[in-house]
Amino acid sequence: MAGRKYFGTDGIRGKVGEPPITPEFMLHLGWAAGQAFKKAGQRNSVLIGKDTRLSGYMFESALEAGLSAAGVDVKLLGPMPTPAIAYLTRTFRASAGIVISASHNPHHDNGIKFFSADGTKLDDALEAEIERWLDTPIKVCDPGELGKASRVEDAPGRYVEFCKSTVPNEFTLDGMNIILDCAHGATYHVAPKVFRELGARVSVIGGEPDGLNINLNVGSTHLDALKHAVVEKRADLGIAFDGDGDRVLMVDRDGSEVDGDELLYVIASQRFAEDRLKGGVVGTLMTNLGVELALREMGISFERAQVGDRYVMERLLANNWVLGGEGSGHMVIRDCTSTGDGIVSALQTLLSIAKSGKTLAELRRGMRKLPQTMINVRVDTRFNPFDREDIVSAVQKAEAELGDSGRILLRASGTESLIRVMAEGRDADDIRRVAEKLAQVVENSTP
Repeated sequence: MAGRKYFGTDGIRGKVGEPPITPEFMLHLGWAAGQAFKKAGQRNSVLIGKDTRLSGYMFESALEAGLSAAGVDVKLLGPMPTPAIAYLTRTFRASAGIVISASHNPHHDNGIKFFSADGTKLDDALEAEIERWLDTPIKVCDPGELGKASRVEDAPGRYVEFCKSTVPNEFTLDGMNIILDCAHGATYHVAPKVFRELGARVSVIGGEPDGLNINLNVGSTHLDALKHAVVEKRADLGIAFDGDGDRVLMVDRDGSEVDGDELLYVIASQRFAEDRLKGGVVGTLMTNLGVELALREMGISFERAQVGDRYVMERLLANNWVLGGEGSGHMVIRDCTSTGDGIVSALQTLLSIAKSGKTLAELRRGMRKLPQTMINVRVDTRFNPFDREDIVSAVQKAEAELGDSGRILLRASGTESLIRVMAEGRDADDIRRVAEKLAQVVENSTP
């Protein structure tokens, strides 16, 4: 991603009204994307979906105008989960899919994600081509070749059926009491249908979006409301999505959080027991060391990728493996779908529970998470922490102090102005102290 002007690790993201998240830029981006995606000699179409942010209406219109100016037809999906756009891009045989979303960020942020015709994230070369067109003035195509726009009315129903198709026909959730937290986001109208149609008794929180409350004290980044609801209603478990529905975390019946590392272990271990794993597992640099140790003890290969689902996917494809994920709950299950999908990942977890005959609490006990402390240091300008000698020196001292009993990781967030400082090891107090000391060094070194 070196030298990239607009694209980060997961598309383009920022604060609404501040460059590049402006209507003018989105108009140009729509045109640039149309130029990059369209193929000569055929009618090209691009799908546009969005989450529930108020600003989505504005950017949807701007992108539509830009694509039309490039001679590309537009199919509008309305509020839909990010993985739904990936799926529908494939089924409509579209040239590409565009998602207007800032995922787990608050409503005042927004962004753009792209999917290829195959329903996968774009490679670096195609992102670079879009950026090259962004540096070119807009030239409207011949008036007779302008793109047309239409709305896909049955998009939610198509996606609900797809989600159900990823589990066996005989699989049922009859008798299970589940609470869904839809983060007032893109899953609010589809997730409850999926789980109810599979037989579960479903209660919903975070299911009343107003354009401003997306991710506000609900969803996978704010689990307190779901924990309380699960315990209060004596539910079997709770399922929390983020604003655009590509992540999932769970809450056990006693109110305990079950993060993405644990869900990854649950799915991997059950598939391995049934000889359905198809290779090893890919995590990231942030994956808890306990996952790696537990999987290797079972004889399952484990590999770490850079942080970001696109890098997880890269390693899965390189190894011809099917399962990978992140602690945030962003999982890729290649024999089910082409990208991270919160609903599909939740269903695969519930399938593991059903097949094992055990509870979620019992399944997660097979993996012991090592103490891990993460501190996000907010910065005015993103920078590579390893470009600073004082930070490099502090990291080397911390690593020497921990020795073989722990590890240190520093990285700049690809989506926010943060430097993430992580320390992991066997002693929680030591790890916390080391992380706090490193975070202070980073804060003092901020330009």
